[in-house]
Amino acid sequence: MTQLTNLNPTGIALYTQAAERAAGEVIAAYSTSFGAAARLLGERVRQDVRNIYALVRVADEVVDGSAAQAAGMAESTVGAAAQANADLLDELEAETYAAIDRGYSTNLIVHAFAQTARRADFARDLVEPFFASMRMDLNQREHDSASLAAYIYGSAEVIGLMCLRVFLVDQKVSKSQLAILENGARALGSAFQKVNFLRDLAADFNTLGRSYFPGVTAANFDEATKARLVAEIDGELRLSRASLVLLPNDCRVAVTAAHLLFEALNRKIDSLPASAVATGRVSVSTATKLRLLLLAKTGWSLR
Repeated sequence: MTQLTNLNPTGIALYTQAAERAAGEVIAAYSTSFGAAARLLGERVRQDVRNIYALVRVADEVVDGSAAQAAGMAESTVGAAAQANADLLDELEAETYAAIDRGYSTNLIVHAFAQTARRADFARDLVEPFFASMRMDLNQREHDSASLAAYIYGSAEVIGLMCLRVFLVDQKVSKSQLAILENGARALGSAFQKVNFLRDLAADFNTLGRSYFPGVTAANFDEATKARLVAEIDGELRLSRASLVLLPNDCRVAVTAAHLLFEALNRKIDSLPASAVATGRVSVSTATKLRLLLLAKTGWSLR
């Protein structure tokens, strides 16, 4: 994949450069951890991953109510706020498809994402499930097993598949290797999402009124439920681990570091009482993060 290298770009090249800088600013503003992790990626893929996550962040803001806050909508107008957010999400989705088709958008973040989608050759097959999951956050407060699986696929697994498409541009892999890589990307995305659900259990339920795991709330979260979910996540992390050695060199360290971090978070969740998980937010220390980064860089964790 060729990134823009022209020192004095003009026209569409300059516009795309500005759009990709804007995507980087969105990532930096919302997640210092992700910004640091992205720097572990090789230059070949780094900007495209930022472009993907910048659009994800914008869509998250729509469904989490930034637009309603901007309009000053009160709790008494919650229905109107939900409809306003739904309209905005529809507009964002339509603009994303149009930008992928024509290679241009007046929305800088959408434009950056579209450049990545065109370079990595993905379109509605992965983008539609993402927006479908975002739409679920607008009007679905509880899930059954089927809706949860659909939500996780659209909100997390397809993001892993988008990144994998980026990683594999100009790379040669066999059909069997591709199947392993795709299964690993999906499993890792699902594990990430489930860990985040557990980390945000209290905030999701008490602030946003959402309950992702079927029948599970911050109020009834117990040791048996915690053990079951931790085991599910462990299984997905084991599945994804088998794919890490097949990743291109310039993205293996970053993905391995993320894998190790979420593995550590899952171990921390396992070690805490269910009541602590349900009322706080689990994290690991900076020293632990640095140790995991060293393991990822040396490749020791994959042996």
